[in-house]
Amino acid sequence: MHRRNKQLHSGKREELTGSFCHPEVLCRHHPAHPFQFVLEKRGDSQRVDELTFFLTATPKPFIMEYMQAPATSSQGNILCCTCGIPIPPNPANMCVSCLRTTVDISEGIPKQVNLHFCKQCERYLQPPASWVQCALESRELLALCLKKLKGNMTKVRLIDAGFLWTEPHSKRIKLKVTIQKEVMNGAILQQVFVVEFVIQGQMCDDCHRVEAKDFWNSVVQVRQKTSHKKTFYYLEQLILKHKLHQNALNIKEIHEGIDFYYATKQHAQKMVDFLQCTVPCRSKTSQRLISHDIHSNTFNYKSTYSIEIVPVCKDNVVCLSPRLAQSLGNMGQVCVCARVTSTIHLIDPNTLQIAEVDGGTYWRNPFNSLVSPRQLEEFIVMDTDVIRNQKLGAGAGIRSNKHTLAEVWVQKTSEMDTAQQYHCRTHLGHLLNIGDLVQGFDFANSNVNDEFLNKMNPSHIPDVVLIKKSYNRSKRVKRRNWKLKEMDKDREGMAPEDERQYQDFLEDLEEDEALRKNVNIFRDASKIPVESDTDDEGAPRISLMEMLEDLSLTDATGGEGADMLTE
Repeated sequence: MHRRNKQLHSGKREELTGSFCHPEVLCRHHPAHPFQFVLEKRGDSQRVDELTFFLTATPKPFIMEYMQAPATSSQGNILCCTCGIPIPPNPANMCVSCLRTTVDISEGIPKQVNLHFCKQCERYLQPPASWVQCALESRELLALCLKKLKGNMTKVRLIDAGFLWTEPHSKRIKLKVTIQKEVMNGAILQQVFVVEFVIQGQMCDDCHRVEAKDFWNSVVQVRQKTSHKKTFYYLEQLILKHKLHQNALNIKEIHEGIDFYYATKQHAQKMVDFLQCTVPCRSKTSQRLISHDIHSNTFNYKSTYSIEIVPVCKDNVVCLSPRLAQSLGNMGQVCVCARVTSTIHLIDPNTLQIAEVDGGTYWRNPFNSLVSPRQLEEFIVMDTDVIRNQKLGAGAGIRSNKHTLAEVWVQKTSEMDTAQQYHCRTHLGHLLNIGDLVQGFDFANSNVNDEFLNKMNPSHIPDVVLIKKSYNRSKRVKRRNWKLKEMDKDREGMAPEDERQYQDFLEDLEEDEALRKNVNIFRDASKIPVESDTDDEGAPRISLMEMLEDLSLTDATGGEGADMLTE
């Protein structure tokens, strides 16, 4: 037994709790107090102890028994107030079938909605005036369809939504929607229904302007006043690499340049900023008023950006002004353009000095090309001698480590029956050997009209300036196993002269590693390179590690830009 003291009424009483199933103790009622009982020792008249218990219940015979576990109560069923079938109790006292026939929580939600689609650009209308690109059964299309129903679903709760498969050409999109709503005394009813979206054709504003032939808002006119298009070919590859041609509505190739048409002024300004960071150029901007609304004071302009690239290309011979040559490290005035990137890279064939001229410096001190590619002549190397340990004068600039200075004797291939030879210095000493063919410009037998060249001392003008080593072009084309991508431009066709210039650009990529770092070169799987013992002339080639795989989405999806069909 366990004992604990408790204050009851006015005196202290001792309350006994515990088990009374002791073999020597007998429990009986007190004779004078029915609410009390005493404990006596079994089989003896001697009282062992007398304890007082306070009973709160009505006096009853004291019965001691073991307590059983509480009985589990089972919930009963009720009858539906409409059809009378037994159902578990619910706040509405109705079965689910009767509740659905009585209350329709999808009331007010349209079961058929129109969805506008532009066939030209394959975009969907997102009210009020925006057009979005959405693939079939995509998240974007699901969000667009639910926005159509958002205004009618304010009183219900959206649980789930998904597409039901339909034929892609049926112009129908079915959406399975699950909603919940509280009805009749707090009962929550869930319902599933199908909404059908009918696709209707509507031309967007951008496509409407294209069809009306008055679609562009801004145009970027890129021009270069040269006879060779090497810079344009290089610029085209940079545009393709950075994907700046995707925003252009139309690209038109004209004489001495390319025109890019854009629907917004922001896209045109982005192209102008890209060109200014890529090639040395200068720009001008002009606007033409198209319309003016006097009530809202709004103006509609067409903007024109004129970009003029410096008229110097790779492998051009130029004559610098004395002031510019002195500022570049006292290099010679007659230089060769090694390449044109964001700056003009010049090299002096007499001293191997190199310098870079940016666009701003060029327009302050302009110089022109002395020779066009058509005027280059072919020479054969008769003798060569490498110059070592040449000392430069005071204030000399940086010398090139990739070239070797050499003195060579050359003879024109057209004058092989004569004894006329020419002596000159060249920066191609690391490439030329006796018997090699090289292209160069003959100053001794040419009449060049240039402001700075005419003022030079004739003894400082070289007889021949060698430009590049010549290889067999037909053999190089046969073993070329790579290709470049081109932009979709409006042009009638490639002239034979353009084809020759394009081949020159491809050869420049093979010869100049620094130039092709900014160009994406793709492996041509359809062309098998031809190898033979006579093809190896030491011509530079592009390694397979520098080529990219030309991945086409047509192989995986069945159409250009189409989405993959999954279950």
